[in-house]
Amino acid sequence: MNDRRIFLKAAGALASTAASYQRVLGANDRIRLGIIGTGNRGQFFLKEVQRVGGGEWVAVCDIFSQRRDAAQTIIGSKVDSYSDYRRMLERKDIDAINISTTDVHHFRMLVDACRAGKDVYVEKPLTTDPAQGPEIYRVVTETKRVVQVGMQQRSMSHLIEAKRKYIDSGLVGPVHMVHTRYHAAANGYCIPVPPGMETKPDGLDWEAWLGPMKKIPWDPKRYFNRFAYWDVSGGGQIGGTFIHMVDVAHWYLGLYAPGGAMCDGGIYQYDDGRDTPDNVHAIVTYPGNKVSVSFDASLTDTIPVRKYLWPDIQDICFIGTRGRLQVWRVGYKYTPGEKEPDQNQVTVPTKREESPHVKDWFDCIRARKHPNATVVDGHYSACACHMSNMSYLSKVRTKWNPKWDLPAKQLPPLA
Repeated sequence: MNDRRIFLKAAGALASTAASYQRVLGANDRIRLGIIGTGNRGQFFLKEVQRVGGGEWVAVCDIFSQRRDAAQTIIGSKVDSYSDYRRMLERKDIDAINISTTDVHHFRMLVDACRAGKDVYVEKPLTTDPAQGPEIYRVVTETKRVVQVGMQQRSMSHLIEAKRKYIDSGLVGPVHMVHTRYHAAANGYCIPVPPGMETKPDGLDWEAWLGPMKKIPWDPKRYFNRFAYWDVSGGGQIGGTFIHMVDVAHWYLGLYAPGGAMCDGGIYQYDDGRDTPDNVHAIVTYPGNKVSVSFDASLTDTIPVRKYLWPDIQDICFIGTRGRLQVWRVGYKYTPGEKEPDQNQVTVPTKREESPHVKDWFDCIRARKHPNATVVDGHYSACACHMSNMSYLSKVRTKWNPKWDLPAKQLPPLA
């Protein structure tokens, strides 16, 4: 049998398997769910689903038994439990999967879940290498899966409103610079090892957690403080927080592939064995759009956000020719330019919502349409971060590689 016949046979089997998993969901049907990774973020997602309603947990998976047990407690009823995600993906009674693992596992698990016929919610960043994006695009397109990337700002009503009122309307004017900043994040990026975890506990599969990474002995600092290490995360503060902010810039201004990126900084305070910087500055340029997006982040800024009337230690500022628009999760603030005498400064706090990004994912699963944060969005926003980190490590400006281009800026319709 030649290679082409082998390929066609495998493709046919894949299509048959995916079809056997798929069922038509009505508006009132509960979406049957599994989750991979039930640490802090995964447990948060479990609670998000409870707030939204319409989901039914069927199975949980984690490499640590204590975290699987914690997930069961949150769910409030006994569901099947797995240590190997591949065994969970074999089940035909699961419609959709959440992936809340460490970043390095996102790519492989997403591809496997799509090929198993599951819709997916994958936490950011979508990738840890720009080259993974085209493969994800191909698999999602071929399998016709609904994949939501966890860049949840795209579903927040106050950010949607701010975009419509001030960017789309032209009230801010052409934007040539976006300045983003995220300080005082040490609580999430300097996590101490809990007492008693100096020795690997029973029920934790360290080899599985390492996955594609170099095989090393148990390292509790790496396990609990993943953003401090390049190989575990999508790149420290840039992969952890800039990903959200640059994605808002992409969304608001219609940006995709950056032309280049520059980044510098260092480990100035937390010399604790980490290899990602505790203070970092990045500039990503989009020459075709005539705009630059910058990012400043510091783990050594200890002023809490609540001390500020407007949290200018964490925001995204669109600097336009007619005014400024500052947005973030707390709300938005518009400041008119001096040549706009008819406009007043406006500050609007965030509107309370129950997990709009999860709700959007559920709605799109039922309607078979693409969600607010697609893998196209996830790829290009992650690439801005990867290019910044490449520049930090190499100390030279990183340029876009055409091999990272996707076939289109939109996914084809699912129907």
